[in-house]
Amino acid sequence: MLDRRLIRDDPDRVIRGFESKNVSVDFESVVSLDRELLENMRESEKLKHERNVKTEEVARKKRAGEKTDELHRYLKELSQRIKDYETKDKEISARLEELLLTLPNLPHESVPIGKDPDDNVVCRTWGELKEPYFDIKPHWEIGEEIGVLDLDAGRKVTGRGYIVFRRDGALLCRALINFMLDIHQAQGYEEVLVPYVVNRNSMIGTGQLPKLQEDMYHCEIDDLFLIPTAEVPVTNLERDSFIPADRLPLMYTAYTPCFRREAGSHGADTRGLLRVHQFDKVEMVRVAYPEHSYQELETLVEDACEVLEALELPYRVVELCTGDLSFAAAKCYDLEVYAPGVKKWLEVSSCSNFEGFQARRINMKIKKTPGEKHRFVHTLNGSGVALPRTVAAILEHHQTPTGRVRIPEKLVPYMQGKEFLG
Repeated sequence: MLDRRLIRDDPDRVIRGFESKNVSVDFESVVSLDRELLENMRESEKLKHERNVKTEEVARKKRAGEKTDELHRYLKELSQRIKDYETKDKEISARLEELLLTLPNLPHESVPIGKDPDDNVVCRTWGELKEPYFDIKPHWEIGEEIGVLDLDAGRKVTGRGYIVFRRDGALLCRALINFMLDIHQAQGYEEVLVPYVVNRNSMIGTGQLPKLQEDMYHCEIDDLFLIPTAEVPVTNLERDSFIPADRLPLMYTAYTPCFRREAGSHGADTRGLLRVHQFDKVEMVRVAYPEHSYQELETLVEDACEVLEALELPYRVVELCTGDLSFAAAKCYDLEVYAPGVKKWLEVSSCSNFEGFQARRINMKIKKTPGEKHRFVHTLNGSGVALPRTVAAILEHHQTPTGRVRIPEKLVPYMQGKEFLG
């Protein structure tokens, strides 16, 4: 949620931020309601002041033995008028809150201006893109040939976009999860195991609702949502809290399955593991001092890169332009691995700084010390990393001419010593 003081003091900056994100919002109604609320509160305060003055006058007249019937009638009228203003305050505040939840975060000043992914900036690359000397098969083809993927079974059990991993494919997923969690624990993250369903307040807190509700799986009976990412439950662990300064930065990592309807993905490439509705992911969440959050973002990116380098997967770090930023992000880097079978760069991680946007929605502040005011923390999260496209890249990049797939050396101990799939 945006800072109301910023909306009041510098509306032009807010409008420029929305324009750079290529979003259309009802900002005029927000400004109008906020102005109406302030005016209503001022009038209410005036009446409360007048009530205090008249109450003191009643006391003086009583002490002097004078009549106070007329003053009592006027005080009763004042109290009713104040009550009417307070009722109106609640109505305006509710409407304003509803609109504020629809406003996206503003891009950080360092984010490149652009309209779409074509304007994103490649910051750096790692690894060598070798020219293949044999025909590399796409992951869905090699995966089914060596018996680790069963796409037909996923469609039969549930539908399109659901995958069954078999034999060493299931082992590979389990190995990757444990491998990533071990790396992040060594980096200093606290591992947590969190619920896979969350309440509406949690989804609102991290920005999935109301904007992205159509992409979420919703259980209407209980009004609970399957999580689209571990970011939601992990960030909400600190909801409605005052965090002591000496605890910052907080660093959490968690494995969860993730569930996304992908309602807006019509026409997108959905073959194999490129776009699925249920997938596994290891997530990193950081809660930081505002002054340190952009340094924390760079560290978050490096922590995710360590995983990809250990898996021997060529990757690139891409800084998203303003028009490609998510609803809640102020700045974001995508990590993309190269998959030679489909000849594409595949996003396996997004590392984002939300600044105080989520913290305002979930009321997460730094515990003040004498002489200080309460301040909202900055929240960050990044995938470390998502499995489906990582598995796709492993099946393609580490494919051999003999039709087998080599297991990266550092992953072998997690694969019960197996060095190849197939």
